[in-house]
Amino acid sequence: MHRVRVRSLRVLVVLLALLIAGCSSQPEGAAPGGTSSGDAAQQVSITFWTAPNPTQEKFWREMADAYMAEHPDVKIEVAPIPESPSSEAGILTALSSGTKLTASENVFSGFGAQLASNDAIVPLDTLPGFEELVQQRKMDGLIEGWRFADGHIYILPIYSNAMLYGWRMDILRELGYQEPPRTYGEILELAEKLRSTDGDRFLLARKVLIEPQAWWERWFDTFTLYYAASDGKPFLEGNQLAADERAFVEVLRFYGELAKRDAILTRDVTDPFETGVAVWAPIGPWTLPYWKEKYPDLKVGEQVVFTPPPVPDGMPAGAATKTFADAKGVVIYRHASEAEQQAAWEFIRWVFSNPENDVKWFEPTNMPPARGDLAENPAFKDVIARTPGLEAYAKAVPTAVPPMAHPNFEELHRLIGEQALAPVVQGQKNPEQAWQDLRRAIEEAIR
Repeated sequence: MHRVRVRSLRVLVVLLALLIAGCSSQPEGAAPGGTSSGDAAQQVSITFWTAPNPTQEKFWREMADAYMAEHPDVKIEVAPIPESPSSEAGILTALSSGTKLTASENVFSGFGAQLASNDAIVPLDTLPGFEELVQQRKMDGLIEGWRFADGHIYILPIYSNAMLYGWRMDILRELGYQEPPRTYGEILELAEKLRSTDGDRFLLARKVLIEPQAWWERWFDTFTLYYAASDGKPFLEGNQLAADERAFVEVLRFYGELAKRDAILTRDVTDPFETGVAVWAPIGPWTLPYWKEKYPDLKVGEQVVFTPPPVPDGMPAGAATKTFADAKGVVIYRHASEAEQQAAWEFIRWVFSNPENDVKWFEPTNMPPARGDLAENPAFKDVIARTPGLEAYAKAVPTAVPPMAHPNFEELHRLIGEQALAPVVQGQKNPEQAWQDLRRAIEEAIR
């Protein structure tokens, strides 16, 4: 899974700020490209860091080789981001130590906000051709979720792992269901029937519901449901709490009601959904290759079906349901010279203006490109058809919301688990009290 585990970055952020302050000027007589004014034609060299994943590194090396073959005046060095202890910490360490780094992928919106707050990355929407690239990729609506509080877009999203929910339809059919439930009330009815029929099975098996320190898990168990219930309402707007209170309380109440019915298993179980211990689970597209290898008999479309997140009772059917997107993209770093920034941007534009390059990404990674036309563009038809279930994820990309863009992302997500989700699931707070406690804690954290 593509999850982030950032432990403590505050010291590195301070170092980064010092670095930026010290790197703002160029040597006397230097041209914008870092070469002397008399040697302006010298080859521009840029460093591009990829996710520490062999498949993604291979993709970027192939892209760099193809680009350099057409542009001999540019040299691109591709290397994986050092994980020390995480990709995010590795990037900050590199920037604070003066390591040559022009651009990198594997940046999500929360970490991007941390970088942007330190003036470490370039606002991409100020660069030539940005709007044209957005139009080419049909990203008009999708890109708005990546706009930061200052109005700029600093990250070009590469992929969008829209989160869906898997249902064990083979087990549901045994209970008399021909299709999965859609609303909270319908799921609660199913949970009661399931528990009364088979005491060894649960609706959901998810220990991390009661583990606030696993802050990134709130993406998958809280924000999937919240965005569906609120029609994608932002949790924060800049430095202000903007959440739909009604929707968030409904999510908490739903979990609380499931817990009262003993429908949630909160102890460690290996692959509970795959083995039938649980019949419902948040699933990302990265799971599909794992199933193909380890659970070849678990057929999507037969034993398993995917649906958008459920919604509170009373929400009309038919409208496209919002969900959370485990999504990341590419950034350009300010400490690179103007010529290096320009060369990096031209390389990025070259890669993502051609849908065939998205195909080359999609095939080996199984991570849907962040394109609004993914489900309709014929370029992706064969890739989607080869993996049962992938079409559902492609269709969900346009309505999937990326993580909140706030520098204190880790603390804010931890507070959601600590003040609200875990105590409601454990029966220690009612949903309304949990929301009030959470609101006070969040407002204090962002003050």
